[in-house]
Amino acid sequence: MNTFHVFLYYVLPLILILGVLILFHELGHFIVAKLFNVKVLRFSLGLGPKLFGKKFGETEYAISMIPFGGYVKMLGEDLDEEEPIPQWEEHRAFNNQPILKRMAIVAAGPIFNLLLAFFIFVFFYAIVGEKVLAPEVGKVEKGSPAWLAGVEPGDFILAIDDIPVRRWEDIKKIVRKKGSVPIKLRVKKGDDIYLIQVTPRPGKVKNIFGEEVQTVIIGIVASGKKRILKFSFLGAVKEAFNKSCEITRLTCITLVKLVKRVVPMKTLGGPILIGQITGKIAQQDWRYLFPFTAVISINLGILNLLPVPILDGGLILLLFIEIILRRPLDRKVQETAHKVGLILLIGLMAIVMYNDIMRVLTK
Repeated sequence: MNTFHVFLYYVLPLILILGVLILFHELGHFIVAKLFNVKVLRFSLGLGPKLFGKKFGETEYAISMIPFGGYVKMLGEDLDEEEPIPQWEEHRAFNNQPILKRMAIVAAGPIFNLLLAFFIFVFFYAIVGEKVLAPEVGKVEKGSPAWLAGVEPGDFILAIDDIPVRRWEDIKKIVRKKGSVPIKLRVKKGDDIYLIQVTPRPGKVKNIFGEEVQTVIIGIVASGKKRILKFSFLGAVKEAFNKSCEITRLTCITLVKLVKRVVPMKTLGGPILIGQITGKIAQQDWRYLFPFTAVISINLGILNLLPVPILDGGLILLLFIEIILRRPLDRKVQETAHKVGLILLIGLMAIVMYNDIMRVLTK
């Protein structure tokens, strides 16, 4: 693999994806701050030392050295502000805004990430469609309800109790919802269509986290074939909303599983892992970088809402405490909270980078 190949398929897509996600996140803070007439001093893509910047109006727009992040610096936001705020601009300082306005400004970043994901999904489903696992039977377990009812490998399931089936996941959802009551499968066998009655039975399956869960099964396994689903614009909007909710829910569950140690810390990944995945996707079909970007955007939005000081969620938590106390938090308390948050964030970044490096070394 030559250098140009690595840059084209791994480095460039990673830079573009991270750049777009960071841009929209900071754009959320920026737009809502401007909406509330809060003075924005700097809008930076990247962290650390400034590489270059240009001032337009009252805001400096900059590119900084470390690409994995960004920030919007507002008047009065920095606890260690060196220069005093002029009296005529005090009403435009972030810290002088009502609490709900400050919450809105802080929350706007993660919310913009979630909105970005939704709009990417809408665009992708409307133009390209969705690649899904086809509802075709690949294997029937001997002695299972489906086997006893006459379901065979190669059968294509069209509907269950008159509910259309478009993807394999639909079968699992419908069967699970119906429970142990008899269901009617509309099945295509070759050129013929049959109605087959099947009674699901209780069973155990493993979820995506490797846990055994109690459910109902009919004893069929997918063939593994893929199909492309096409959507109208309204259908794409509905599918995008459902997909965004599904990824958001899965992200939250994963975070809980990490805390419970069901999901090991070694599964966490950072920029290197994202780069590896984007490289594989770009080589197969670059169009699928769009839904991948949407998934990462949702992850970024949810992670930023965690109640950890220095993250947006931590700042919102401090503002909630301020509401309860009915007074601003002591400056030293805020500084300590930010230091603790920074230590936690650095620790997490160290774990993520270690995992990434070990994946590369161990292939």
